[in-house]
Amino acid sequence: MKLTSYWLDTAEPAGDFRRTPLPDRVDVAVVGAGLTGLSAALHLARAGASVAVLESHTVGWGASGRNGGMATTGLAISFPGAVKRYGAERAAAMFRAYDDAIDTVEKVVADEGIDCDFARDGKMTLAAKPAHYSALERSAEMIEKHVGRSVDLVPASRMREEIASERYHGAQVDPRGAGAHVGKLVAGLAAAAVRHGALIAENASVTGLRRVAGEHEVQTVRGRLRASQVLVATSGYTGALTPWLRRRVVPVGSFIVVTEPLPAADIAELMPRRRMASDTKNLLYYFRPTPDDRLLFGGRARFAMSDAQSDLKSGAILGKAVAEVFPQLSAARLDHCWGGLVDMTLDQMVHAGERDGVHYSLGYSGHGVQMATHMGKVMAEVLGGDANANPWRTLSFPPVPGHFGRPWFLPAAGPFFRALDAVR
Repeated sequence: MKLTSYWLDTAEPAGDFRRTPLPDRVDVAVVGAGLTGLSAALHLARAGASVAVLESHTVGWGASGRNGGMATTGLAISFPGAVKRYGAERAAAMFRAYDDAIDTVEKVVADEGIDCDFARDGKMTLAAKPAHYSALERSAEMIEKHVGRSVDLVPASRMREEIASERYHGAQVDPRGAGAHVGKLVAGLAAAAVRHGALIAENASVTGLRRVAGEHEVQTVRGRLRASQVLVATSGYTGALTPWLRRRVVPVGSFIVVTEPLPAADIAELMPRRRMASDTKNLLYYFRPTPDDRLLFGGRARFAMSDAQSDLKSGAILGKAVAEVFPQLSAARLDHCWGGLVDMTLDQMVHAGERDGVHYSLGYSGHGVQMATHMGKVMAEVLGGDANANPWRTLSFPPVPGHFGRPWFLPAAGPFFRALDAVR
């Protein structure tokens, strides 16, 4: 079993940017070569800006190459919860922003000819308990009423049409949901950004930012450069460089296993419509078929950071979970296991704006494939002078109480949410 991302293991990198010379000056310096940073660089370069993308490791090394490859509709919180918190009109606008995000992925893939197995197979939200299906029904009613479009409901009696598992009590299906091979997506975005004139520098950790004569001086481990504007796109890997952001983003480990290739007939039985799927638990499972007919299966197996030992422990937990959801796969070999950091915010909302002259976009809370790609485009528009392009610009961004560095409180979160799942 490889302790590496299946996506990165099965994609050709866009190039070797570890020795790219740094320019003296650029219009925009982007910190982070994930989906947000690469999308921003691509759209900025298209508009004629000079751009340098500065990455601590390699393209897609962080959350962008470690996720489930799902571009899903809907907010990280439930739509009824968003209506209660923000009001119907604002919640509907937020919901539509997620629809727009999937459209952005689809368009940039088509425009740049990125071969990343993008397909709108739909998103399926699975009711872990009978009461959860009732909540999905209420959610569907509110989406139709306030957003103006419908999602499908699948009662327990019809679940075999969607999934060969006895574990769930119905589902809500949104046909607009999509999937992609994110290793190929990040490589394709990087290649497109370079093709349009952007520069990517890997192994170029940014160690300092300061204002000098109206510009930003950006210090990296490979030298320094000046930039008129800076965009921080570090998501779950946000650290000491930006302490204000670090206080507002909790890096939560999410872990994934991928099976050996399965016979096409087996995949057709397990998930006949090849949906992107997640369940309604707090400690949720999410899973999908891969383009080459494996099953990808992930979840918050352990509230721990990702390293080799932690990934192995999480892989063992997720292997048991695969067999619980799909007993047919109890003997299936697991070929890949890895972990990554999800950028959770206190309100589980996207946050994008400007702080002390530095722009940022992060807080995707597990919905980064579409929102990071979309927000890269949006922030390119903001940096180009259109502040109103950012739909999250007026959203308050609260700090996480007691959070100043490593998330010391996470070990207690696991038992709490397990207890919550047991009673709700």
